[in-house]
Amino acid sequence: MPLVVVGKIKGTNVIEALDAVANRAGLSLGMTLATARALHPTLLVAESDTEADRAMLEHIADWCERYTPCIGLLQNNGLVLDITGASHLVGGEVALLADIKTRLAAQGFTTCAAIAGTAEAARAIASFGDSRIIEPGMEPQRVAQLPLAALSISENLILSLSRLGMKRIEDVARQPRAPLAARFGRDLLIQLDRVQGHIIGPISPRRPVPTYIAERNFAEPIGHDDDIHRSILTLAADLARLLEKHGEGGRCYELTFFRTDGAVRRLTVETARPLRDPKGVMRLFQEKLDTLSDPLDPGFGFDVIRLSATKTERQDIAEPGFDGRDGIEEELSALIDRLCARFGANRVMRLMPRNTHIPERAMQRIPAQHGNAALTIDWDEVLAPEEPPTRPIRLIEPPEPIDVIAEIPDSAPIRFRWRRVFHAVVKAEGPERIAPEWWRGEQDMMTRDYFRLEDEEGRRFWVYREGLFGRETTMPKWFMHGLFG
Repeated sequence: MPLVVVGKIKGTNVIEALDAVANRAGLSLGMTLATARALHPTLLVAESDTEADRAMLEHIADWCERYTPCIGLLQNNGLVLDITGASHLVGGEVALLADIKTRLAAQGFTTCAAIAGTAEAARAIASFGDSRIIEPGMEPQRVAQLPLAALSISENLILSLSRLGMKRIEDVARQPRAPLAARFGRDLLIQLDRVQGHIIGPISPRRPVPTYIAERNFAEPIGHDDDIHRSILTLAADLARLLEKHGEGGRCYELTFFRTDGAVRRLTVETARPLRDPKGVMRLFQEKLDTLSDPLDPGFGFDVIRLSATKTERQDIAEPGFDGRDGIEEELSALIDRLCARFGANRVMRLMPRNTHIPERAMQRIPAQHGNAALTIDWDEVLAPEEPPTRPIRLIEPPEPIDVIAEIPDSAPIRFRWRRVFHAVVKAEGPERIAPEWWRGEQDMMTRDYFRLEDEEGRRFWVYREGLFGRETTMPKWFMHGLFG
């Protein structure tokens, strides 16, 4: 029975897609569902689902990346592939086109594909023409007999041109350009030039095109772990030679597995410093593979494996120093990379000092792999090793209010209650006064006086009084801000 897909246009169910049986039965795109049911009462009807169509198109685009990484979407009904310099990898344009159609047909898709000098010309030929491969410079002749809909212009513009007797692309191409531009706008001429191959229009890749790529195509699909690991190491070595040739190292690597049934799986690892050592890259991906919640399933095997360097940085040959710190920094970077590959980049953090005297803002947590400057911070300048710390290593966020008994409002506490427990103070140091940063426009923050306290059991606390008595407030508040180890 005929099958059609319908969607609502101005409140009316209209056919948006139909199968070959429905086409042979006399149904057409744009026909209302009521008319179609009158012709065929047993018609099978499915409602359109734009999101599902988009998801399926994205899935096909992922699979098509085995041919080229530069792929753009044509709304929700097509793909455009930039195969410049890539067709020879599968035996030429004829072999590439046949391979795409054969493999997609095996997955259950019926495709219309064409190759031309511009994306617009290829789309027009694939949608409305018969020739599938257009020789360079032959686009004007191949698209001349196509209808105006092949120009991808609005229906109102098509109607206006048809009223003037222009039904095909050649009818528009023969007209003087100045009157056309004056009456219908320059966009019509630009689109005409693109379809005829005179102007190459831009392609917006759906995913960033990697800087460097190494891949392996297998005549027989592989699925054994040893074969996969050996292939990854070989790809890492090939990519390392490319990076070394250009004096760069990778900061982000992406490993893509293409299964024979069309499924695509991607793994990504990042590095704290530029890396191009094949064994180092392999170790990071090994950590990733070992910790996957959804294990890598080869199915019937992978026929293409690709390793890409999506982010790169300049990496010069490092001169070894005499202080022995070079090896320490490399080992630290390698440790950070392995931890991030196992637990995730956002779970391994490092501290960066900030130019402020407000305690809770003095340090900023950033992912350990971001910001190479954090590896070279001289913490001896931030913290004096000879003196005991004047502030706790970790603060209580946010500070917790406490009840305090003091001799006078400006003196150190004698007793305080925190979390329903009383503490008697035997030693106190302070105050350390911290004023608001007025240059940042802070109007609500009041002056703080910090004290280091020790109770009778030897526990040490870091508390502060908020507000100057008599000047900023009549009832200063006390807070617990940290504990000393």
